[in-house]
Amino acid sequence: MNPKLKGYLLGIIAAATYGLNPLFTLPLYEAGMNPDSVLLLRYLLAIPILGMMLLWRGRNFRLKRRELPPIISLGLLFALSSLMLFQSYNYMDAGVASTILFIYPIIVAVIMTVVFKEKMTKQTILCILTAMSGIALLYRGDDGSTLNLMGMTLVLVSAFSYAIYIVGINKTSLRNVATLKVTFYVILVGSSLFVVRLLVAHDFHVPPVGEWYLWLNILCLAVFPTALSLLCTTKAIQFIGATPTAILGALEPLTAVAIGVLVFGEAFTLHIAIGLLLIIVSVTFVVSDGAISLHLTRFRKMFPKITRKLKFKK
Repeated sequence: MNPKLKGYLLGIIAAATYGLNPLFTLPLYEAGMNPDSVLLLRYLLAIPILGMMLLWRGRNFRLKRRELPPIISLGLLFALSSLMLFQSYNYMDAGVASTILFIYPIIVAVIMTVVFKEKMTKQTILCILTAMSGIALLYRGDDGSTLNLMGMTLVLVSAFSYAIYIVGINKTSLRNVATLKVTFYVILVGSSLFVVRLLVAHDFHVPPVGEWYLWLNILCLAVFPTALSLLCTTKAIQFIGATPTAILGALEPLTAVAIGVLVFGEAFTLHIAIGLLLIIVSVTFVVSDGAISLHLTRFRKMFPKITRKLKFKK
């Protein structure tokens, strides 16, 4: 097969497998599990999978002392971002939340300009304004109703936290550490946040031993949208480069909305369609600018997404 074609196929597979989150997660929620329990189990199963991937690639697990502080801080930041996204589903349709989350590359561009004095092009400024217009359309529906302010705030905090995480990965000593190794330790450290929350404020729910189907869903969460998506992303970058791979990430919110509408009956209005289009186009042009894509393609496939509004008892 042509290497370029193989790269595009791998990029598509990466986005498609990432969009399988709801198929594996919703049965767990319906069985009474809360977001903290699902995230903790997903992380705990992903850790040995990533560890075996490290060994398979001949990597070691050693970290230098100066790499520990950024690993700890970014691991907690990554888990916090995941948690905020999951909590936002208590207040808004997750298809819309996943679309709003997709503005994180634009937030990265803003951070790089404000904090690290990278030049912001006219194209980027136009894209920011376009993305804000898309969010405004998503915020106000066709009938004049608006999204829940708390849900909107949570998903924006999630996107902002993830953007900081991406910048931190690229601007600390971790930029010279193998991707899989950093991901392994980020997931390991991040799982501690859910352990603390479950010990302090929530009940830890696990499926009954006999419910093999629920355990299979947890395993699939760790394999497909996590390990397989990460591997396909890495291979796609090798074949077609960082920028095309990042642009293919536009399939993620498209998949989220499609599953929400077709499988779970979420609303799909003209406002949502136009808002989705504006956000995807603006982010695609920001990524295609080249420089920002280098900051986006290293750790962009580990974020949990679910395409449905869900409410849980606290």
